[in-house]
Amino acid sequence: MTTLRLLVASIALATVAACSQPQPVATTPRPVLAQVVQASTSGLGNLYSGEVRARRETDLAFRVGGKLVARHVDVGSRVTRGTVLARLDPQDAKLAVDAARSQLAAAEADHSLARAELERYRQLFAQSFVSQAVLDARLTTFNATKAKLEQARAQLETARNQSAYTTLTADADGVITAVSAELGQVVAAGQPIVRLARPEEREVVINVPESRLAELRETSQVLVALWTQPQRPYRGEVREISPTADPVTRTFTVKVSVPDADASVRLGMTANVIVGGSGHGAVVTLPLSALDHSGGSARVWIVDRDTRKATPRPVAIGAYREDGVTVRSGVSAGDVVITAGVHKLLAGEVVRLAPEVERAMGLAARTVNPVTATGG
Repeated sequence: MTTLRLLVASIALATVAACSQPQPVATTPRPVLAQVVQASTSGLGNLYSGEVRARRETDLAFRVGGKLVARHVDVGSRVTRGTVLARLDPQDAKLAVDAARSQLAAAEADHSLARAELERYRQLFAQSFVSQAVLDARLTTFNATKAKLEQARAQLETARNQSAYTTLTADADGVITAVSAELGQVVAAGQPIVRLARPEEREVVINVPESRLAELRETSQVLVALWTQPQRPYRGEVREISPTADPVTRTFTVKVSVPDADASVRLGMTANVIVGGSGHGAVVTLPLSALDHSGGSARVWIVDRDTRKATPRPVAIGAYREDGVTVRSGVSAGDVVITAGVHKLLAGEVVRLAPEVERAMGLAARTVNPVTATGG
C-alpha cells in the first residue's frame, strides 16, 4: 500500500512539473527607422543647400510720412503693375493741396493786376505823362508777380504729388514676400512697407566657404535640384559671388541663376546646388546615422523585403556632404536601409518598418527589380 502511494505521488509531481515549464515567448520585431534607397542624379560634385529667391526684390515705401489707414495685400499676394498696395491718411495732404491752390489764385490775381497797370503806364509813358523810372518800376512789379505765379503753380504741383504719394502702388508685376507695417502705424518717408519680388527671374542663394570659391569661378557644370524633386535637376549659372565674407559664418554668398526655371521652382523653396558634378549616373546618398563602423569597416544594414530580417552589408564611401554621405558601391536603388539605431542590431534580427516605408517599398517594387538591385 505504501509503495502504491509513493508511485501515485511521483506521477502527480511529474505532471505538475511538466505543466509549470515556461512557454516559449514570441520575439517582438524591433521597430526601426529606414528608407528606400533612391539613386540621385547629382553626380559626385560638391553640394550646397540654398533658398530660391527672385533676382529682383524691392522694398516698397511711401515717399511721405503719415498714418497707415489701409493695406490691401499680405504675404503671398500676387499683384500687377499699378495695383494699390496701401494708403496713408490723406487729410493733411488734401489740406496742403487746398492751400497751394489758394496761393495760386492769389498769385494769378496779383499778376493780372500788374499786367493791367503795366499796359496803362506804357500808354502814359508814350504820351510823356510818366518818366522812364516809373515805367521801369511797374515792369519790375509785373516780373515779380509773374515769378510768384510760376512759384505758386510749382507749389500746387508739388502738393498734388505729395497727395498722390499717400497711395502706394506696385511698380511691376510680382508677388509680395514680406510685410513690414500694420494698420494704424505711423510710418516715416522711405520706411519699407512691403517687399515685392519679380518672379520672372529666379535664383538660388547659397553660402560657400572660401576654399571652394576657385572651383565656383572655374566650373561650367552647375546643377540645381529642388528638395521636393531631387530627380529633376535644372541648369544653373553662377551669376554673382560676394566680394566679402560674412563676418559671422566666414562664408561667401553666391547667387546661382536658374534660366530654365518653370512653375515648379517657387520662391522660398529649398534647393541644392551641385557644383562640378556630371549630372549622370546613379549616386546613392544616405544619412550619416545609417553608417555602422563596428565591424572595422563601413557598412549599412539592409532589410530583406520578404523576411524583414536585417543584414549588414559593406559599402564604399564616396564623399561626406551637407545632405549626408555618398555611397559608391554596396547599395543601389530599391534597397531598404536602416537609418537609425544600427549599432544595436543583430544579424538576422527581424525588424518592423514604418507604414510610410512599407508604402515606399511597394512603389519601388514596381520600378526596381529586387533581383538585380541587391547591391551585392
